[in-house]
Amino acid sequence: RAVLVPRGVSLAGSREERRRRVTLGVVATVGIIGGGIFGITAALSLRRRGFEVTVYDPGPIPHPLAESTDISKIVRLDYGDDELYTAMMERALEEWRRWSASAFFHETGVLFLRRSPLAPGSFEGESYALLSRRGHDVQRLDAKAIRRRFPAWNGSRFTDGYFNPEGGWAESGNVVLHLAREASALGVRLAQGTSVARLAEAGSRVTGVVTTKGDVLASDFVVVAAGSWTSEIVPAMTTHLRSTGQPVFHLAPSDASPYASPAFPVFTADIARTGYYGFPASKGGLVKIANHGLGREMHPDSAEREVTSGETSALRSFLRDAIPELASSRIASTRLCVYCDTWDQHFWIAPDPDRPGLVVATGGSGHAFKFAPIVGDLIADALEGGVAPRFRWRPEIPHGKGHEQARHQG
Repeated sequence: RAVLVPRGVSLAGSREERRRRVTLGVVATVGIIGGGIFGITAALSLRRRGFEVTVYDPGPIPHPLAESTDISKIVRLDYGDDELYTAMMERALEEWRRWSASAFFHETGVLFLRRSPLAPGSFEGESYALLSRRGHDVQRLDAKAIRRRFPAWNGSRFTDGYFNPEGGWAESGNVVLHLAREASALGVRLAQGTSVARLAEAGSRVTGVVTTKGDVLASDFVVVAAGSWTSEIVPAMTTHLRSTGQPVFHLAPSDASPYASPAFPVFTADIARTGYYGFPASKGGLVKIANHGLGREMHPDSAEREVTSGETSALRSFLRDAIPELASSRIASTRLCVYCDTWDQHFWIAPDPDRPGLVVATGGSGHAFKFAPIVGDLIADALEGGVAPRFRWRPEIPHGKGHEQARHQG
């Protein structure tokens, strides 16, 4: 459907109000800052709704420092007792399965292990209970079953858990690249090599962007989907967001066969208490293991964006306890994945109530990529006035522990 509105007219409000505002005139334009998973999916959704869309990114897409860039991201239904995220992932997973025809999604299932029973209140216990109630075939595992089905694991240490055959992993960098190409084919302009310095404004209204070269690029709406760089573009977001670095390791065992799916699927290892999760061996024989925890605060452009010796020692200690034969494997490479965190660890996808024309879409907090098939519509809805309550503009949220139940809070 084409969206035709006079310049300067907001689309916010009910569908009926928006319909009344539609006039024969200029097709509404949207400038999106950031070509990561939020920005690219937003571009696709907005283009399909009839907007003229330009994505500004320093490039290349996928950007090597972006949170959504890497060889893999987990796709899981499991969200503790959180009904909303679980229902959202049920929708997203159906789309991931359609995308699997492009070989970007691998449904290996996901293994959830604990060092103690799946007690009520635990992430794994609540996930198992909720998914069971919703009719999913989650398979409970005791220590004997863990040793039999997943022999790489220390069955005397991890004594309880479950296997969810629904879910797996996505080739994250390839997904972003594929979606960018799809967006370009639909008419989205990908302005790679364009760095944005600030927003252009007329009074309180945002009217476009100003590049680092000083060029003013006008648009009716601007979506800031710049991840950890969001506060650079919207300084008012500084107190609502923080950037945290999380260590990622690619290990090269001398024999990768014990770590191949199905005997070694995507896993989380008592994740709310250890932070560790990982993936089966790649075609090249690499086993990726990373930490989903508090991390360490840092600017995304920091020169210290490297894994430390302490983080490496912590990984080795975890492996000796959890996957003993993998513990001595050579580390082929490391990277620091820099999350853009909100304080409550829920996404921030909403129009700025004080600056018409501006939508901020950020705060992936390390768990947004799995929602890739539906997050673009959430952003497009926000631009059109339909904000999901959990992801609303919420400057009142207190600094403190987040709500993402799988994340190790320290």
